[in-house]
This record gives sequence, structure tokens and C-alpha cells, in this order.
Amino acid sequence: MKHNKYNKLAVLSAAVILTAMSGQAHAQKSRNLTLNDAVKMSIANSGQLKIANSKVDEAIATSREAWNNHLPDFKVSGSYLRLNNPKVDLKVKLGSSGGSGSAIKVEQAAYGIANLSLPVFSGLRIKYGVESAKYLEQATRLDAEADKEEVILNAISAYNNLYKAKKSVDLVKENLARDQQRVTDFSNLEKNGLLARNDLLKAQLQQSNIELSLLDAENNLKLVMINMDLMLGLPEDTELVPDTTGFANNVDAGTVTQWEQTALQNRKDLASLTFREKAASTAIKSVKGEYYPGIAITGGYIAADVPNLLTLTNALNVGVGLQYNIGSLWKTGAKVNAATARYHQIQATEGIISDRIRLEINQAYQNYLLALRKITVYNKAVEQSTENYRITKNKFDNNLVNTTDLLDADVAQLQARLNYTFAQTDAMVAYKKLQQTAGTLSK
Repeated sequence: MKHNKYNKLAVLSAAVILTAMSGQAHAQKSRNLTLNDAVKMSIANSGQLKIANSKVDEAIATSREAWNNHLPDFKVSGSYLRLNNPKVDLKVKLGSSGGSGSAIKVEQAAYGIANLSLPVFSGLRIKYGVESAKYLEQATRLDAEADKEEVILNAISAYNNLYKAKKSVDLVKENLARDQQRVTDFSNLEKNGLLARNDLLKAQLQQSNIELSLLDAENNLKLVMINMDLMLGLPEDTELVPDTTGFANNVDAGTVTQWEQTALQNRKDLASLTFREKAASTAIKSVKGEYYPGIAITGGYIAADVPNLLTLTNALNVGVGLQYNIGSLWKTGAKVNAATARYHQIQATEGIISDRIRLEINQAYQNYLLALRKITVYNKAVEQSTENYRITKNKFDNNLVNTTDLLDADVAQLQARLNYTFAQTDAMVAYKKLQQTAGTLSK
């Protein structure tokens, strides 16, 4: 019985261990993530870009619809009618009997008509309508490209936040391990009467504060990681491991004038506005086309069958049709004025956009310069804080400074390391923002 009891316990323990291992394997879905992978996945999963691409498809269809106005219209109609007993009075007598038309009994009738109309001249409305639709299609494509650059920058910023959150956890853990060792050392010193109880409490208090900081950092990492998973279309429990290669490779800033010229040549929103201006100008010409008549080649076929009265077949007709709306003489002027006003609005907007681009370039340029300067300053701060902690530690070991000085030097060193790490990645994001402002990020 005792042997069986041990066997059951062994089986139960093995089952618990296997369950725990399987649960742990299920929870740990780790994935290495590079910056390029993050950008590609965010583009593929972006709802914003899906909407933008749908707008492009709509613009293509609209352009195709405008071009289809060149094609002929072909209409077919037919009817079958049941009639009462109508009185038929033919003015042309049939045969030689001289019978009256009232003797003809008509109870039903059927006819079919086919009409073909090919536009030849429509006041150039079709031509300019096609041109305007093409310009709007190009503008919509450029809008989609601008949205793509925005999505790329958002992915880069999210990736930077992920890296910073992960690095914060790593550095705080590293500092916590040092604080835990210090508390252990201080506890031994306090037990041997070589350290005041108050100094031990100070070390323990700092350890508690670092533990709280670690909890905040880990919680922030979880939230940032969930946001990144959703952005990339991954399961929410996927643990992402960022690759920081290239974060420290800072690029020369160049001159703000060069960036302004690059932006004026490459900004998609400005180029889109240029095409919309062309579309508005073409729309004015299209509206003015209503002043002119429309000319079309027409053709048709008619067939009819009225039992006991009439059968009509092979009635073909070909001709030239002219259509003109006299009301356009006093109605079109208002339409032209409205189209002209829209054109002037776009022209004014173009000037505003150009000024805004220059301002955005200067802001992004100065932010990048500031980020580069921060790297230099924080690098010196790391060297200074490291040396300061070393000296303070030596003084503390020789009873030349108190515990508060040692703990302050330790915190200053941790903060300097965090600031330097964040400054490097922030500089990369600042440069990408400068590229996005100049319209060259997707290149």
C-alpha cells in the first residue's frame, strides 16, 4: 500500500510538472523584432493605409468612369400592350374593297426600339472631365503615400518606446541587484556593530524605491508591448525583443536650407495639392463647355407588330443629332464662378502649405540638433556619474562620506545611464521625423 501511494504521488507530481511546463511554453511567445520588420508589418496591418488604398481604387474607378463618356450609348426598349376595342379609322384605305377601318379589330400591340448615340462634340466637357479625374487620381495616390510615411513614423516611434521600456527594465534590474547586495553587506556590518542601524534603513529604503520603480517599468513595458503587438497584427501575449542595432549611428544634420528644398520637392501633400489645383483649373474649362451645344452621331432600329393592322420591320435610321440647352446661357455663369472660386481657394492653400512646410522643417531640424547635443551632454554625464560613484564609494569605505552621499551617487549614476540610452534612440526618431517632414522617409 505504501509503495502504491508513492507511485501515485510520483505520477501526480509528474503531471503537475508537465502541466506547468506546457503552460509556461504557451505563455512564452517570444519574437525578435528588428526596426525594418516593425515598419513592414505595420504597413501591412495598417487600417489607415487600407482606407487610403480604397480611396485610390475609388479615384481610379472615377477616372475610368470619366473616360467611358467617350463610348457610345446604346439603349434598347420594347413593350407589349393589351388594348381594349379601339376605334381604328385609317385615312389610307386598304385594298379595293373600300372597307371601313372600323371593321379592323385591334386587341394587342408590340414594338421594339434600339438607339445608338456616339458623342462627337460636347463642348470639350468630356475631354476636360477626363483630365480632371486623372489629376484627382494622382492627388489621391500622393495622399496615400503621405499616409504611408505617417504610418512608418508611428511604427518607428512605437519601436523606440518599446526599446526604451525594455532598456528601463534591464537597467533598473541591474541597479536593484547592486542595491540588494549593498543591503546584504550593510546587514552584516550592522550585525557586527560596524554600521549604524539608520544607515542600513536608508539602504533598505532605496532598495524598496528601486523595486517600486521596477514594478512601474515592467508595467509600462507590458502596455507598450501590447500596443506594439496590436499595431503589428500579432497576438497580444507575444513578447517582442527589440534589436537596437543602428540606434547609435547618428547622421549628419546638413543645413536647414537643404532640408527645405528637399521638402518642397518631395512633400506628398504639396504635390497632391498641385494636382488638385490642375484638376480645379480643368474643371473650369469643363463647366464652360456647357455654353456649347452637343453633337452626336445617332442610329436606330424600330420594329412593331399590331395584329390585323400593322407590321413594321427593318426600319433603320442614321443621322446627326444636335442638342443645346438654351438655359445654359444664364445658368452656366454661376457654375463657372463657383469653379473659379474653388481654384482660387486651392491656390491660397498652396501658399499656406508651403509656409507650414518650412516651419515644420525648421522645428524638426532644431529638434534633431537638440537630440544630438543631448547625446554629447548625457555621455559626459555618464562618465562623470560613474567616476563620482567610484570616488564616493571609496570615500564611504574609508568613512569619509555618509550613506546618503553613497546612495545619491548611485541614483545619479542610474539616471545618467537611462538618459544617455534614451537620448540615442530619441535622436534616431528625431532624424526619422525630419525625413518624414521632408517627404523622404519612405525612400
